[in-house]
Amino acid sequence: MKISTKGRYGILAMLDLALHETETTHVPLNLIAERQEISHSYLEQVFSSLRKAGYVKSIKGPQGGYRLGNKPHRITAGDILRTLEGDLSVTESSQSTSLSTYERCLHENVWEPMNDSIYKTVNAITLEDLIESFKQQEQGDNLMFYI
Repeated sequence: MKISTKGRYGILAMLDLALHETETTHVPLNLIAERQEISHSYLEQVFSSLRKAGYVKSIKGPQGGYRLGNKPHRITAGDILRTLEGDLSVTESSQSTSLSTYERCLHENVWEPMNDSIYKTVNAITLEDLIESFKQQEQGDNLMFYI
């Protein structure tokens, strides 16, 4: 499984939105596009899917833009990726009764554990976790070392 540009940009843009929205303002998509150096029209497609899924809300007009559709601790990387990528399984799902003994052995010992690991990982990471990590890394980048 390889995450597409749409999935990577989707998580990146959602993190940007989460970091820049406030209680009273919406974040214009063009500002996210500029900060992240992503095509505005491409982000419109990404955010259209996220809006339909309820992960962002939009307002049109001069004061318009986007806000998260839920609190950052309620939106996971898995939510975003499944919305933009679809199923995250490493293999096509098939009926275990139609599998040969070889295929069933691989399915039970390789593919299913991989799928479970991916599922657990992306569902354990929330936007709030990413915000905290970003802020910690940003603080570390701003430290000045003197000799």
